[in-house]
Amino acid sequence: MDASRHLAALSAARTLLFVPGNRPERFMKALESGADAVVLDLEDAVPPAQKAQARTAIAEAWDGLCASPVPLVVRISTPRSDDGRQDIDWLAGRPTPAGVMVAKSESAEDLAAVRRAAPAAALLPLFESAAGHAALALIAAAPGVLRLVLGHIDFMADTGLHCSDDERELDPLRFAIAMQTRLQRLQPAVDGVTVAIDDEARLRADTRRALNFGFGAKLCIHPRQVAVVHEALAPAADELAWARRVLAADAAAGGAAVQLDGGMVDLPVVLQARRTVARVRGG
Repeated sequence: MDASRHLAALSAARTLLFVPGNRPERFMKALESGADAVVLDLEDAVPPAQKAQARTAIAEAWDGLCASPVPLVVRISTPRSDDGRQDIDWLAGRPTPAGVMVAKSESAEDLAAVRRAAPAAALLPLFESAAGHAALALIAAAPGVLRLVLGHIDFMADTGLHCSDDERELDPLRFAIAMQTRLQRLQPAVDGVTVAIDDEARLRADTRRALNFGFGAKLCIHPRQVAVVHEALAPAADELAWARRVLAADAAAGGAAVQLDGGMVDLPVVLQARRTVARVRGG
């Protein structure tokens, strides 16, 4: 798949599955998991003593991985750290991945350093700190940014927040990310991980909350989360039937306002229906 198709696939990805960069035996399994994109991780999933080993493992596997149609993203450590600077130097000498996920993004300058090293890669800044939240608008507007990503676990650690099961304490952050996504005309934002791997109900609830905030994807930490997230992001049968009826009524009316089921169908309703149908992969 060429670079433009990889970019399009990353733009539409619903699931981004992490795989540790120091576990090359898992790389192909991740690509075969059904995830829409795979994130080769050089940050949290890799112990400090194995960072160099992880870079080497990714470099050695790169040609084989690129044969897959699944877009590859590399998550690097924050550019403000020694590990991050080494990651950026390593990127500058490598074939460009479809995207670079930048941990603990806290300024547009952080992203500029990555863009200089990998100018063709889409940038996916992770918001994981109070400083990142404060710079949200500037980061969202930075050149090369494709999608914003929420790293809520690290955000809680940085800020001292303690969340309820529904994470309502993070509602303002998710709302802010959604608004900057819209203002900058970015692709739908990516929500954070669900750490309870065996709790399918929790994963579904987390995914539906992300959808309610306008997010279009979720980070995954295990292959079995992928299918659940895809299903949770898809519209229910009654939602889809309603949306298709709205679009049919709009088409029959030639774009004029029309009544359906006792309600008025005008442009905002049509736009909502289009978004619902778009949630069907290939729909």
